[in-house]
Amino acid sequence: QVQLVESGGGLVQAGGSLRLACETSGGDFRLYPMGWFRQAPGQEREFVAAISWSGGSTGYADSAKGRFTISRDNAKNTMYLQMNSLKPEDTAVYYCAQRSGRPGISRFTSDYAYWGQGTQVTVSS
Repeated sequence: QVQLVESGGGLVQAGGSLRLACETSGGDFRLYPMGWFRQAPGQEREFVAAISWSGGSTGYADSAKGRFTISRDNAKNTMYLQMNSLKPEDTAVYYCAQRSGRPGISRFTSDYAYWGQGTQVTVSS
């Protein structure tokens, strides 16, 4: 059974930084592309960033480009999201997700088979 556990969320002032982590277990982490998504109250879950199994290919939502960096450490079964220059509009629950069955990165929630429980990020103005 694949399990994903996010950590690193919290309350930060605008302009600050946070580093989210997603630790996985129960599967061969190094084989699968991974992604970060977020969901604000009353809104649909949206794509933030994705990374290939090797880390050699990444993709970002326009809102994340230049501020967020996705990375992974396959030896630790862990994926990260470094978030800098945070804005109040970044406030949301952040979820990590793992693809299965396909090698490429994706920005679509339907392409991900496993999800974490989420971690709250709150950015104050």
